[in-house]
Amino acid sequence: MRNVLIAALLPLAAACQSMHGDGPKASATLEPTKGSTVRGSTTFTQHGDKVRVVASVSGLKPNGEFGFHVHEAGDCSSGDGMSTKGHFNPHNKPHGRAGTAERHGGDLPSLKSDSAGNATLNAEVDMITVAPGASSVVGRGLIVHAQPDDFTTQPTGNAGARSACAVIRAG
Repeated sequence: MRNVLIAALLPLAAACQSMHGDGPKASATLEPTKGSTVRGSTTFTQHGDKVRVVASVSGLKPNGEFGFHVHEAGDCSSGDGMSTKGHFNPHNKPHGRAGTAERHGGDLPSLKSDSAGNATLNAEVDMITVAPGASSVVGRGLIVHAQPDDFTTQPTGNAGARSACAVIRAG
C-alpha cells in the first residue's frame, strides 16, 4: 500500500517542483548614458505567468525615486538612451503604475535610492515574459530615468532623461 501511495505521489511532486522551479532567465547590464554615472545590473526570471525582476543600481541621486522601464528596442547606440524608443507595450494599454491592470508591460516599479545613491529592486510583475513570444522582454531595452515616474502622463510618465541603458539578453 505504501509503495502504491508513493508511486501515485511522485508525478504530483514533480509537477509541483516544475511549477516552482526557475523558468527562463534574462539579464541586463545598465551602462551610463552621456553625462551620467548611473550603472547596474538586472535579472529577469520567469515563474509561471509572473516574472521576478531583481535590480541593483548605483550612481543615482541620493534619496531619490526614478522611473524604471522596459523599452521597445534593445538599442543603446544613441548615447542618450533614445534609441530604445518608447515603453514596451505588448498589450496596447495606457501608461500606469506597476501592479495595476491598465499599464504598459514595460512599466516596472520605481527605483528608490538610499543616501549613497544606490537602489535595489526585487519585484514580481506580470504582463511580460522571458520565454519567447509577443510579451517577451528578451531583446528589449531597459532604462533608468533621471526623475520619478508620475504614473499618469501619457505615454511616458514624465520620468525625464534616460540615465542608464541596457539591452535585455537571454540567459
